[in-house]
Amino acid sequence: MPTDTLYALAASADDASAVRRVFDIKERQVGKPLPLFVSGSTMASRIAELNESATRLASRFWPGQLTIVMQKRQNYDSEALAGGQTAGLRVPQNEVVLAIVEALDAPLTGTSANLSGGVDPVTADDVRSQLDGRIDLILDGGPCPHGVGSTVVDCSGDEPIILRDGAISSDHVLAALRG
Repeated sequence: MPTDTLYALAASADDASAVRRVFDIKERQVGKPLPLFVSGSTMASRIAELNESATRLASRFWPGQLTIVMQKRQNYDSEALAGGQTAGLRVPQNEVVLAIVEALDAPLTGTSANLSGGVDPVTADDVRSQLDGRIDLILDGGPCPHGVGSTVVDCSGDEPIILRDGAISSDHVLAALRG
């Protein structure tokens, strides 16, 4: 499905077999966690612990192109987290994705719809060229508006760390963290 950044492989993060299928489709290393789409800070707080940095970034950039890595709550588990103690969460700026997440009242996997290491999928044709025959459905919403992956910031420790530059510049992230 299209998002505000790239096309994503979506499955309910609460459905272990669906999540395993996402790993298989992408040919992704099973120990490498998948990011999750959530509907907002309320859903995020059911999954992870939003510290001051995470809360500041979420209030500034959600919905949008920022994935925030946080300590997961002990009572939440998903195959998507690959046994780790953190969760990468994002609220995409896309009405269709948010409507699905809200209807399920559960997070979706939010990984790019390509083979691991493959070309970032900006159109349905990009997805088809890499994953045709591996997936059941492509929701064609036209080209993704940003065409660049989300910026990823790890807020699970004492100091936030920018793990990946993406659609939001590191300068904007640092400015938001400073207040």
